[in-house]
Amino acid sequence: MAYKGYLIDLDGTIYKGKNRIPAGERFIERLQAKKIPYMLVTNNTTRTPEMVQEMLRGFNVETPLNTIYTATMATIDYMNDMNRGKTAYVIGEEGLKKAVTEAGYVEDNENPAYVVVGLDWSVDYEKLSIATLAIQKGALFIGTNPDLNIPTERGMMPGAGAINALLEAATRVKPVFIGKPNAIIMNKALEILDVPRNQAIMVGDNYLTDIMAGINNDIATLLVTTGFTHADEVPSLPVQPDYVLASLDEWTFNEG
Repeated sequence: MAYKGYLIDLDGTIYKGKNRIPAGERFIERLQAKKIPYMLVTNNTTRTPEMVQEMLRGFNVETPLNTIYTATMATIDYMNDMNRGKTAYVIGEEGLKKAVTEAGYVEDNENPAYVVVGLDWSVDYEKLSIATLAIQKGALFIGTNPDLNIPTERGMMPGAGAINALLEAATRVKPVFIGKPNAIIMNKALEILDVPRNQAIMVGDNYLTDIMAGINNDIATLLVTTGFTHADEVPSLPVQPDYVLASLDEWTFNEG
């Protein structure tokens, strides 16, 4: 079958840190030319959708705002559904903090309803202490995504999952993870894309997040080895992706 909708990771797939992946840029252009629906699904919470859109322009990718769905957006949808109250303590960058505030949540350092943890470039002991104490008091511990590392031009840097792992160790409480590979973000992305899961495919560079998101949620998978997961790791993966490519230029849209 020809896939009718594409769920696509960004960092490591369409670009890598501050570096271009020209094949990724061309992949989006080809989808647009063929008028195939796609959703850019990212675990990155450091940027707003508008910031993601502007950043993509720097990688020669023009895409509508409604094609971008972040773990931040999925986190807020989840918080609203849980309806535990409108207070939160957030560890994260502007993309996360601004969105939580705009959704009507008030910062509370003492007894918040939620502790939300994403990637924070300036995380320190005090922030971690506030979060630890709030979780111990009963705040719902939400991890925006489980990524232990993020691919950058410097190499594999600590991700939001690493910060969450520290807090889990300090509190003995497991976070509710929102981002890939979890069902929360994937189900919402499919709903927005308006494509049945058996006609969609998840494209990404990280087996642990992108590809497992497809495997765990009955969505076809395409692993491109331009980022986190390397080609020499593929033979030992516990469940094989449906497709493995060295470059997205190798993909033809009538495969499947």
